[in-house]
Amino acid sequence: MYEVEVKVPADIEAVADRLDELDAGQVDTVIQEDTYYDAPHRDFAETDEAFRVRRETRKGETTTKVTYKGPLLEAESKSREEFETGVEDGDDIDAIVQHLGFEPVATVRKNRRVYEVRRYHVTLDAVDDVGEFVEVERETDGEIESIRDGAYEVLRDLDLDPNDQQRTSYLGLLLDDAGE
Repeated sequence: MYEVEVKVPADIEAVADRLDELDAGQVDTVIQEDTYYDAPHRDFAETDEAFRVRRETRKGETTTKVTYKGPLLEAESKSREEFETGVEDGDDIDAIVQHLGFEPVATVRKNRRVYEVRRYHVTLDAVDDVGEFVEVERETDGEIESIRDGAYEVLRDLDLDPNDQQRTSYLGLLLDDAGE
């Protein structure tokens, strides 16, 4: 499965107002805490891969997922191959991963509001120590270009410019800010 994602910096309250004007339905509110790891056998920053443990809290209930994201597939979006699965205990998976030699790099915390527009998820993100962004994304089994073009249209409908796209991950942005 592939994730096609386009992300732009934005005033998320202004975008929320525009989503209301478009009668877009909010489908989720979630707090995500993503701990990213580097592998003992290769540097994910060099290979453009990501491995994370995500804790998601909805309505007071927390679940945990493990995700691997492959390198970017194209220059026009943040499209990647992605594998994700749920795990029963977040603390146990952290311990397992670290005992296997994976080192925690950083934790990214996001408050997210998710809407649905024409089969795309539109996510309004407030990212601690990074800023506010809008992500438009959809999964595909391989048809990246047309899905990406559709994401651009959704951005335009929200009065956002696809040319403002930020291809750096939230982790990269957080680490860049920490290094300054």
